[in-house]
Amino acid sequence: MGYKILELDGLLKKYYEKDINLRMDNYKKKKTQLLLKGQSLAEFASGAEYFGIHKTDGGWVYREWAPAADAMYFMGDFNNWDKMSHPMTRLDNGVFEIVLEGENALWSGCKVKAVVVHNGTVLERIPLYAHRVVQDPDTYVWCAEVYHPGKPFVWTDEGFKGEKTPYIYECHIGMAQEKFGIGTYQEFKENNLPRIKELGYNTIQVMAVMEHVYYASFGYQVSNFFAPSSKFGTPDDLKDLINTAHEMGIRVLLDVVHSHAARNTNEGINEFDGSKDQFFHAGSRGNHRAWGTKLFHYGKNEVIHFLLSNLKYWMTEYHFDGFRFDGVTSMIYHNHGLGVNFDTYDQYFSMNTDIEAITYLQIANDLIHEINPKAMTIAEDVSGMPGMCIPVRHGGIGFDYRLGMGTPDLWIKMLKEQKDEEWDMRHIYYELSGRRPKEKVIGYVESHDQALVGDKTLMFRLCDKEMYWSMNKDTQNLIIDRGIALHKMIRLVTASLAGEGYLTFMGNEFGHPEWIDFPRQGNGWSYQYCRRQWSLVENNDLKYVWLNDFEKAMVAMLQKNRVLSAEESYHLWMHEWDKVMMYQRGNVIFVFNFHPNKSFQGYFVPVMEPGDYKVILSSDDSRFGGYNRVSTSMIYHSIQLPDGRFGFLLYIPSRTATALKKVGTRRGKAESKEHGKFPVFAEPEDAFIIEEG
Repeated sequence: MGYKILELDGLLKKYYEKDINLRMDNYKKKKTQLLLKGQSLAEFASGAEYFGIHKTDGGWVYREWAPAADAMYFMGDFNNWDKMSHPMTRLDNGVFEIVLEGENALWSGCKVKAVVVHNGTVLERIPLYAHRVVQDPDTYVWCAEVYHPGKPFVWTDEGFKGEKTPYIYECHIGMAQEKFGIGTYQEFKENNLPRIKELGYNTIQVMAVMEHVYYASFGYQVSNFFAPSSKFGTPDDLKDLINTAHEMGIRVLLDVVHSHAARNTNEGINEFDGSKDQFFHAGSRGNHRAWGTKLFHYGKNEVIHFLLSNLKYWMTEYHFDGFRFDGVTSMIYHNHGLGVNFDTYDQYFSMNTDIEAITYLQIANDLIHEINPKAMTIAEDVSGMPGMCIPVRHGGIGFDYRLGMGTPDLWIKMLKEQKDEEWDMRHIYYELSGRRPKEKVIGYVESHDQALVGDKTLMFRLCDKEMYWSMNKDTQNLIIDRGIALHKMIRLVTASLAGEGYLTFMGNEFGHPEWIDFPRQGNGWSYQYCRRQWSLVENNDLKYVWLNDFEKAMVAMLQKNRVLSAEESYHLWMHEWDKVMMYQRGNVIFVFNFHPNKSFQGYFVPVMEPGDYKVILSSDDSRFGGYNRVSTSMIYHSIQLPDGRFGFLLYIPSRTATALKKVGTRRGKAESKEHGKFPVFAEPEDAFIIEEG
């Protein structure tokens, strides 16, 4: 009997069943290699419990895996940085160990390094499993720091599960404050978590937590995999942030980077034992030609052990509720997906596929859900690899969600190349609603990627320089009016249609202007664009408040009506000339009029069930910067046309979005020959147009 994934996709069954079987055979073989009889993945992924620096009953022990090292030594504040006074003992399988007698042999805050001798060369290295890595403010040299507070952190989040449907607030701790500097875990806890809670988001996806030397890498060039970034505070500060988030009902996901690593040798894991292939592929295959980083060898059991131990560590030590895996496309293809359109299935199943990486991701997802069955994993994969979000037992890779990375590209392309009166309604609908069966997607308009220097946020793309002097509520500006209207519409159509979860990057909910540019030599090491200007949305005289309030109302409406839990949306009506789009998802009907200047009085809205309907959200409300042209108190009674169709008449102003919900029943159900879907209806005969200049 074949795997369930083959039942969901006829093309896989017809042409690629052997590839799916190969995927699963490799997965089974690798698990057999890794695990002892009766051993669980969680028991196997115990690297952080054995390696690194640990306090014992009688003192301290430090262990390291360095198979190519001829000898190893331990140095630091405890021995006045004498490189050779504390040799480590070589054990089996390339493991080195040193035992330091006495409780005071090391102490919290004691700075240390490993010394590796390889082919006669003495190398200074940061321990692979270091829990804290810091930079000397005077010499700028990085080293590990023993972190062992007198009292263990007290967690109060036992039993936390998180909401089923994720509304994700993507965030970066360092740039989350308005100050010209690097924000902290504590500042984020105090200043940002309440804001996120008020907006209605139930999940934060935290970037740049794993230690990285280069701040401007956005955390994607990880140097130390077991150390939370000291740029933002202490490990206990991070635990306090996560614990507080859980107390507020907010899930916390770690943006984990297992797709590549920083090429640094003095600060990172590259060439730790003196060899070039301890963790990474040898030769050119070990280098990412576009990112300038090192690429893991997922076929080596020791590398899998290191990476799995890393996942377990962040879940058990810091109580992260899951992960967003960065760079999955880069991992699963030998060419890293560069320059490939992925428009045929052959590009998914070919010599270009890195089956070892796919096997690692399957096992990683197994481990994560073994540790916490309620954990959530999200794949950053632009290729749309079949089975990415199908359970492993069914032939998939095991992620819970995939990022809908094509959606922001769709909006950018349309905004760049077309006037909005030229937008194709059917194209928008089918691009946003089309996805693989039974594979969940996180929909989004913009993440941090769309806001990086050289690009623009959605609002800045819509309004550009006009935002600098026309965002006061008393200032009239047609460009700003258009931008505010489309900002609300684009976010609502995306949030309601493009996925089973929704994501935004911090500040974009209120139309944060400009771009993100980290301090660098080219900008005079300025923090001007590496912060969030919350004062803009806190100023009630500015129009940013309207966008923020709409976001809050939008998220609340979607959550209350469980819109994203509905597996399908139903196309009710589209009209290219009118620029009108209508669809139903769950129990909510969405009506969009993208026309720049045509409003329609008495436009027929077809419904799947006769009854009474009421507006539950209108982007035209004055509290959102609109003109109150749509009544939120009126009850719309469905009528039956001579041809048997049911619907009601609605005023649809230009550039507005309206959501309606059935609030009462007046007649029996309407029948449809398309399994509950309405066909495309003819022109609404009784509607008339109001031209608006």
